[in-house]
Amino acid sequence: MSEKVTPYGTENSKKEQVAEMFDNIASNYDFLNHFLSLGIDMLWRKRAIKLLKKENPREILDVATGTADFALQTMSIEPDHITGVDISNKMLDVGRVKIVKKSLSQKIKLEYGDSENLPFNDDRFDALTVAFGVRNFENLSKGLTDMLRVLKPNGRAVILEFSKPKKFPIKQVYNFYFKFILPFIGKYFSKDHRAYSYLPESVASFPEDQDFLKILEACGYKNCEQIRLSFGIASIYTGRK
Repeated sequence: MSEKVTPYGTENSKKEQVAEMFDNIASNYDFLNHFLSLGIDMLWRKRAIKLLKKENPREILDVATGTADFALQTMSIEPDHITGVDISNKMLDVGRVKIVKKSLSQKIKLEYGDSENLPFNDDRFDALTVAFGVRNFENLSKGLTDMLRVLKPNGRAVILEFSKPKKFPIKQVYNFYFKFILPFIGKYFSKDHRAYSYLPESVASFPEDQDFLKILEACGYKNCEQIRLSFGIASIYTGRK
């Protein structure tokens, strides 16, 4: 399970280590994220957001919002308001600057928040999004359960996460890139020797496909589905309250 994989292998909790890691790489995160994915991550987010458009959600919660990339892209479906939460204050600081530059401070609010203990009342949000964040949860089931708590009845959760390609030659190319190229480039630009080695480790340990769908169902989500993207490099998981 992903809980056993931590960025630095110290005595600190996974949550504390993940927050430290993202604080360390916050200033270069957006550049590396788009560069290392060749910009495909933006297309993945666009596909995930499209699933919510027909729902016409007015209040959206973006968990593990980071620098608010997903929240900013989600404005394309014109919700009334988006709240983003994250455990890295430095990532949130970068996101706030981007929001101000786009004159969206009245539409998007970022605040410190932990997926396992969200600072919101029950049945608060019409929809919920997470992009590349659930594999970093300290306790996956606890985080997913608290996310469900703040979702309105019949509200929809859309979770975008890395997955592992199964077919030749995509699988082989993906593994080589993730294990050797990505950590090398990430270390060079971010100056954090573990951040981009932790990434492939956390993806490798994450319970994907039917395993993750079963976890969602066990946490109380209904009508759970998976959409594989780009030959299985990423997946969108959806479920309702």
